[in-house]
Amino acid sequence: MADTDTEFGLRDLLGLRDPAAGLFLLILQATIVLYMVRNFGDTPLLAAVAALVLLAAAGVLVLVVPIDPLPLPATIFVAASGPVATALTSFDVENGWSEQVWTAFASSYVLAVLVLRGRLGAAWLGVGGVAAVIATVGVVNGLRGGVVAGSIVPISTVAGVSLFAVIMRPTQRSLRLLREESTMRAAAEATMAAENGERDRQLARLDKVARPILERIADGVELTATEREQCRLLEAELRDGLRAPQLVTDELSSAARGARSRGVEVVLLDDGGFAGVPRWVRHQVIEAATKELDAANAGSVTVRVLPMGRRILATVLANAPDQDRRTEIDAAGSIKVST
Repeated sequence: MADTDTEFGLRDLLGLRDPAAGLFLLILQATIVLYMVRNFGDTPLLAAVAALVLLAAAGVLVLVVPIDPLPLPATIFVAASGPVATALTSFDVENGWSEQVWTAFASSYVLAVLVLRGRLGAAWLGVGGVAAVIATVGVVNGLRGGVVAGSIVPISTVAGVSLFAVIMRPTQRSLRLLREESTMRAAAEATMAAENGERDRQLARLDKVARPILERIADGVELTATEREQCRLLEAELRDGLRAPQLVTDELSSAARGARSRGVEVVLLDDGGFAGVPRWVRHQVIEAATKELDAANAGSVTVRVLPMGRRILATVLANAPDQDRRTEIDAAGSIKVST
């Protein structure tokens, strides 16, 4: 059974995601080796080495995989490593069942860590497998009941860690809620900061482009034809800032102003597609739009950024008296021009 109740697992709580995890792994491996080397005296060398490598690999796997709960394939390997290693070091093909039960001690630590990785049920299945192997050794080899019971004592390690995991679940849940609240608060603050930044940017831009002409109007000065034309162009630029804020750059705004002054109707629309593409792709769109605006002397130019998720990111439609041209830019930055 996987403990899927919280994203903030015991591994986070115990600091096993930071550099301390390396020290914990080293201690676990040293513990496994210290127990397993005792098997080399009476167990065939190949079986003893295989059991040591199996448990050491399980000890590494149960700690280094970053996903909680531990993925199912890794869980199966770790849970099965204890019973298999115990069987390897308990059966001598030449002399029958041996009396080596040190592997049970080593496997109990690996299975205890499996509990910390959110796989409580799988860890206890591993415990049951180890107990079954040891019980079989006792029956076949005629070990005293006290020896068999003593060899199962290390399983108390798994029991203790399991109890700790159950007790800590309310704390984990509280920490998860605190983390979610903190994330939501940070997102809200970031959104507010972005909105304030955009507002300040728009106000600064408005102050820069509109203040001189507004001051002349406020002073009651009669505007000349040139100044009235500037007002028309300024109104169009301000409208662009509202309709297509992501398209408003010095380069594109200058090209749009020039096209409008030549009598070209310019429409800029932004439906939010830039949010999902790299900055260089956005530059491709602005460059293509600027090129069309600079080339237009009559008719109309419509630049539109499509919504997110579309294959086509943006379109630039140039309608001229002699020819219509459509430019499409996809999310990968590729440009296609059709007439």
